Amino acid sequence: MPEILTIILLGIVEGVTEFLPVSSTGHLILAGELLGYDENQWKVFNVVIQLGAILAVVVLYWRTFLAVLTGLVRRDPGSWRFLRNVAVAFLPSAVIGLLLHDHIEALLGNARVVAVALVVGGIAILLIERKVPQGTERGVADISLGKAVAVGFIQCLSMVPGVSRSGATILGGLSLGIERRTAAEFSFFLAIPTMMGATTLELAKNHDHLGVSAGAIGLGLVVSFLVALVVIKWFIGIVSRRGFAPFGWYRIVAGSLALVWLLAR
Repeated sequence: MPEILTIILLGIVEGVTEFLPVSSTGHLILAGELLGYDENQWKVFNVVIQLGAILAVVVLYWRTFLAVLTGLVRRDPGSWRFLRNVAVAFLPSAVIGLLLHDHIEALLGNARVVAVALVVGGIAILLIERKVPQGTERGVADISLGKAVAVGFIQCLSMVPGVSRSGATILGGLSLGIERRTAAEFSFFLAIPTMMGATTLELAKNHDHLGVSAGAIGLGLVVSFLVALVVIKWFIGIVSRRGFAPFGWYRIVAGSLALVWLLAR
């Protein structure tokens, strides 16, 4: 397959899946299996293009970030609680990610782990949607410190490929009594320091052998950014009307098909 087509396809996969509870890393790993490309060549690319999707959050929620920044200057308690919650939720993954980086990278080459995690995560979504009552905490600043810390530790489950960072944080938030839309938006905001940290670590360790050109990475960033702009708006609309069950069923079907295919090869 021509390199430019691979770049565009991976950018689309990243943009579509980064903020949905379906695992962007897992889908990129499965895409690699389907496309048959050299995993080591595209490993850094797959991490760095996540910044394109992150930029989409900044663009779509610029008013929120501006309000928080001006609130911090004015010493507004709500703005400081917003910053506190994002910061404390980020810390567990930062520390554990650094400590277990080599072990995590070893898992990234295992497509069967991804397939199983997709199915298990899908079942978890359906159970939580059915059993957990609608949350009452609305707005990231209204989340208690204890719940923010708990969401941060739950996010660490996504270090297993296929679990989904957004899925873990959103479902964790729902289980803790956070309202659907707020849980989704908290996941979006938490993605910014988390993905920036992961990208920085990956570039620091592999800056001498990126695998692809800077131009290829730039194109992947642009594609993931444009796709994520559309997907985030669509996702919030779906969640507000229908909840997360459709994504649970998708994970079960996609993971089952992937596992059958991988075992039959």
